[in-house]
Amino acid sequence: MFSVIFPASVVGLITSLCVLATTLGVSVLLLPGILLKLLPYRPLQRACSRYCVWIAINWVSANKILFRLLHAVQWEIDVRGTLDPRGNYLLIGNHQSWADILLLFDILHTRVPFPRFFLKHQLIYVPIIGTACWAMDFPFMRRYTREQLEAKPELKGQDVEATRRACEIYKSEPVTVINFLEGTRFSEAKRIARQSPYRHLLRPKAGGMSFTLNAMGEQFAGIIDVTIAYRPTDKPLLWSFASGEQDQLCVHMDVLPIPAELMHGDYENDAEFRARFQAWVNALWERKDARLERQLNGRPAMQAPRPAHG
Repeated sequence: MFSVIFPASVVGLITSLCVLATTLGVSVLLLPGILLKLLPYRPLQRACSRYCVWIAINWVSANKILFRLLHAVQWEIDVRGTLDPRGNYLLIGNHQSWADILLLFDILHTRVPFPRFFLKHQLIYVPIIGTACWAMDFPFMRRYTREQLEAKPELKGQDVEATRRACEIYKSEPVTVINFLEGTRFSEAKRIARQSPYRHLLRPKAGGMSFTLNAMGEQFAGIIDVTIAYRPTDKPLLWSFASGEQDQLCVHMDVLPIPAELMHGDYENDAEFRARFQAWVNALWERKDARLERQLNGRPAMQAPRPAHG
């Protein structure tokens, strides 16, 4: 475990290079599936997606081995409920860093079907990652400002349509749909600017979750409500994670039933249903915020970087 022997900067560099190497290697293996999926033949496209997911699962396995070799992983993972690798789930959670994605891939590996995230449309242009996510049927969502919607009203509802298309695909494939309800990564500046009522969270955006439940509600075995508490650090969280400083982070998972009365409803046009759905999500967020407060207050202060042993 390098993080016990070497300084955090060295561990971070080695970890980053190793993950980059596995990612580049996987990109080569993904290429045939990506190219063949461009052909307009539906059965072939589905087979290519499954092939790409299989490659990605093995990429997660490789990274998981790397993290255990390079880091002194002692993550505190508390799962309340039963997870089934053959069941479908909707996962919601707080979002702070790209490290969230590496962490969730790691701890969900073999516990649930391979996760798909709702991603910003701009990420489809990120080399390797964007194309791979497209090949594995990750839903890409466009975000429009109020001014853009006022200028072009026809743009309204395109996120709903993207959600609907993704969920149609997922009806035939085991999947864990991950939706970061905050819509962006948390920062204290964003919390203040958006006047969030929560101490450690941004306001949740419940619309996408409602649309997903409308499309797939009966297929989900439950909702996985994830709360991630990193140790305090003055470094970017992704680098802190890679350098081994987050080897004692906390992850709490609640496996929750989906309220039947919230599984179907017109979130866009039914004000009463929308209010009930938002109240339910806000209650989950209040509990999550309180849990983060307890977790963060109970974490030890970040240690100074460890010197190399000679």
